Amino acid sequence: MSLQLVEVRASRARLAVAADAERRRIERDLHDGAQQRLAGLALHIQSARRRASYPPDAMELLGFTVDELRAGLKDIRDLVHGILPPALVTGGLPAAIADLARPDTVVVTCQVPGRYAPSIEATAWFVACEGIANASKHAPGGTVHVEVSTAGGRLLVRVSDNGPGGADPDGRGLRHLADRVQAHAGSLRVDSPARGGTTLVADLPCVS
Repeated sequence: MSLQLVEVRASRARLAVAADAERRRIERDLHDGAQQRLAGLALHIQSARRRASYPPDAMELLGFTVDELRAGLKDIRDLVHGILPPALVTGGLPAAIADLARPDTVVVTCQVPGRYAPSIEATAWFVACEGIANASKHAPGGTVHVEVSTAGGRLLVRVSDNGPGGADPDGRGLRHLADRVQAHAGSLRVDSPARGGTTLVADLPCVS
């Protein structure tokens, strides 16, 4: 392997780790800052409505304000969950992968002891999510199996569906996913024969 290639891979890994760290910082700031303030403000308004007598139009306005605050909180929670799921941060891959299960459509198995580097856990979770999202889009009504395990000092994420196959590994989503996996010294294999379903297999280092 040339020195230039080694440097490029090291640079990509540093960028990926930095991006994951920034993602976690944003999640923490949103949870501890904006969410807490909006929730507190909604409680204060509700308390004021119960303790004081306001004209009907003022009560209606206060009620509308509380509803809007709650809607804003939901938007923030959705945004935070899109960054990284709380289950991944607090419980690791077993908890986060379990949350992806859906009755009759997504079956998950996670046999991963302990915790790993946050960037590795995040990458594994993104692989699972991308595989499920692709299956939902191209094989609606099918079944998706997500398996996460360790073998030979590696973390393996396998996502397979029974859809029509024919996925393009050079498509934007899979290409971006492959770049992310490779940035962490891993590899992504896409097996998608026509009418044979699609299988994604990510092989990542077990960095604890």
